[in-house]
Amino acid sequence: MADQPEEVQRFVEAIQALEAIEDDAEAARAATAVLEAWPDYHAKIRELRQRRVQALKENGLTWQQIADQALGGVHATRAQQIAAGKRGTKRPTKAEAEE
Repeated sequence: MADQPEEVQRFVEAIQALEAIEDDAEAARAATAVLEAWPDYHAKIRELRQRRVQALKENGLTWQQIADQALGGVHATRAQQIAAGKRGTKRPTKAEAEE
């Protein structure tokens, strides 16, 4: 975790703090509050990444450079998809999840 940005470390520490809550009801309430807020924050994080990838491209980096340097070695095509706001395919569709 030492090679992660400070903000990522703080995020992980916040999750660990939730896990450390000894009272089960209190821990469940806290986890519920986080999960209720998560969709908004998830969208904000995706939008932040998209804007920053677009800025990198506008500053002259290639898709491959962006993929390697900023996105942890994903495929260059994925860097383009992120810039376009396209989601990955890892999550199942609603119909798949219901099966």
